[in-house]
Parts: sequence; C-alpha cells; structure tokens
Amino acid sequence: MDSTTNVLIVSAHAADFVWRSGGAIAKYVKQGANVHLVILSYGARGESNDLWNIEGQTLENVKAQRKAELEAAAKCLGVTNIEIWDYQDYHMRLDEERMERLVYKIRAVQPHIIITHGPRDAFNPDHEAVSKFVFDASVLSTSNGVRLEGTKTAKQAKIFGFEPHQSEISDFKPDVILDISEVYEQKKAAMECFKAQKHLIQYYGYKAELRGNHARRCSGNNDYKQAEAFSRFFPYVGCEFV
Repeated sequence: MDSTTNVLIVSAHAADFVWRSGGAIAKYVKQGANVHLVILSYGARGESNDLWNIEGQTLENVKAQRKAELEAAAKCLGVTNIEIWDYQDYHMRLDEERMERLVYKIRAVQPHIIITHGPRDAFNPDHEAVSKFVFDASVLSTSNGVRLEGTKTAKQAKIFGFEPHQSEISDFKPDVILDISEVYEQKKAAMECFKAQKHLIQYYGYKAELRGNHARRCSGNNDYKQAEAFSRFFPYVGCEFV
C-alpha cells in the first residue's frame, strides 16, 4: 500500500465511516494511500436523536454540530479529502442525477478500493439504499458506453461492505477481518468526537475487541488486538491463496 493506491469511502451518514471503518481508513492513510471520503448526509433526521432532545433545536444547528463532529473525526484519522453532499436522510432519495454525480466522483478518484455499506442492514434502509447506489455507480463508471464529458472510464475496484450495526439480525458474516491494532487509538479518538451518538462509542469499542478476538482465532497471530470486519462484493481473485 503506497501513494499509488486510491481508496474511496462512501458513508451514508456523518459517523458511519468512523464506527464501521475508522481503523481501515487510518491504516490506509498511515501507509500513504490516497484516501477520499464522501459523506452523503449529516444524518440529521435519523441519526442525531440526542441533539433533538435539546429544547429549541433546529435542523441548521444539528447539521452544524454533525459537521463539526465529522470534521474532527476525519482529522483524527488523517483524512483530508472530504466531500459532504448534504442529502436528506431517512429516507435518502438517490435518483439518476445523484447516480451520475457519484459516477463522476469514481472516475475522478479512479479507486482501487471502495468501502461502503454492505447490502443488508436490518434497521437502516438508508444503508441498504446506499450500498446498491455505490455498487450501481461503480458498474456505470467502468462502462465505456456511459459517456460523461471530461471523465475517463474507471477500472473495476475491489468493493468492501461495512459490518452492519446489528450483525446477526442482518445475517452478516465476515468475509474479511482487518487488524487495526496499530491505529486503534486513532479510531477511538475519532469515535469520541461524536457526542450526538455517544451511546455507540462503547458499543463499537466492544465490537473492535470482539473482531480482534476473531482475528487471533482465525489467524493464530496473537499480536492482533482490535479489528474490523467487512463483506466482499466480489470473490477474491489472484494466482495463489492468501
């Protein structure tokens, strides 16, 4: 992994990228990859419940709080290439115009790796919609027949899906378990930026430890302490088993 590797993360809401792939992001940044982050919404309607308990709260204030949180979290992970598209969440409308925008983005980044939501998330239709949205855009981005002025057709990226919040209920089984031990403190600091969802900080701390246990058990490497799990959109392809 080096400066020739391009990574694109597409997050439905303000904090998804941290809870579910903050370690992977910090690891790629540390290794010198070009990491680009697209956040489709602030999650103001559906993922900011604590903020709405404040008397006199407004949508503008919620968005401002979420923006400050996600920017602070991205800084903890070392991410500087960030776009916030500010779509409405719950439920997110992903039409043809927005699809074209993402195709433009994919062709601009030319990612080797895309990380986004997995196809199943039992309690969050936004996440499922974004999973299909990103996959469809990735397919369009590779087609020479999809003519978008000023763009170059992308090559097929490896696509990985976040572990959903309620893993078992969403029928999630890890295809990839990624060791994040060396960057876990960065992820922890990033999680602590999200006061609007502070109830999730402990939960995802436990999840990192659980996946770290699985990483040790599956690999025999006792140096693995914390980890993140992902699904694969495509099978592993190579000339040998790894």
